[in-house]
Amino acid sequence: MGRWQFTPGRWPTVAALFFFALTLWLGNWQSGRAETKRALQARYDAALAEAPLRLGAATVTSDSVRYRKIEVEGVFDAARTILLDNRIAQGVAGYHVLTPLLPGAGSPGVLVNRGWLPAGRSRAEVPQPPTPAGPVKLQGIAVDPETRYVELGKATTEGRVWQNLDFERYARQSGLRLQPILLLQTTELDDGLYRAWPRPDAGVDMHVGYAFQWYSLATTVAVLWVVMNVKRRPARGD
Repeated sequence: MGRWQFTPGRWPTVAALFFFALTLWLGNWQSGRAETKRALQARYDAALAEAPLRLGAATVTSDSVRYRKIEVEGVFDAARTILLDNRIAQGVAGYHVLTPLLPGAGSPGVLVNRGWLPAGRSRAEVPQPPTPAGPVKLQGIAVDPETRYVELGKATTEGRVWQNLDFERYARQSGLRLQPILLLQTTELDDGLYRAWPRPDAGVDMHVGYAFQWYSLATTVAVLWVVMNVKRRPARGD
């Protein structure tokens, strides 16, 4: 084009193609993650619109009741309560209190995340959350029982304090037959616990933002490759 010519070099072109493909793939991956979170939100909203499902003697599957409102009745087994450490609420570190609810009559129990309570003044002070006595009837939201947190070191339990919930290990150690879900309690009881469960779509905007950044980098790589390989030919006599 006039005195301008496009002369891409071999190795700069290879490098540009590599980084263009990499940033484009990362952008697509982040976009896919955002779509997955949106699908979870839609499933969550649809499940909450349905009437509560009352669990009986039959064992359900985690996928069939995920995000459904569940209604259960039974007695809390306070002796098998565990505390999940390093849970934050309102900017304060504390614990999630997990207690199995036993319906009786041969029906499987349900592990209930009853809510959050703050940590003591030191790690040596493990709080003793109050547990309602006698039969209770409550509702909650069924979720995957496996938590997704980074474990700190190899030791994940210190008595009743667990770093993460390993559902199979908990069922094995407790000796209980449990439904394969974790119930996030929504019914308010006079136990002093804080219950504010996050929606499963948390982080969609973050993935969208990351995708935009990767697509922007891919565009930048392409533009720089073109600009750096367009050179002006010297005019005659120069």
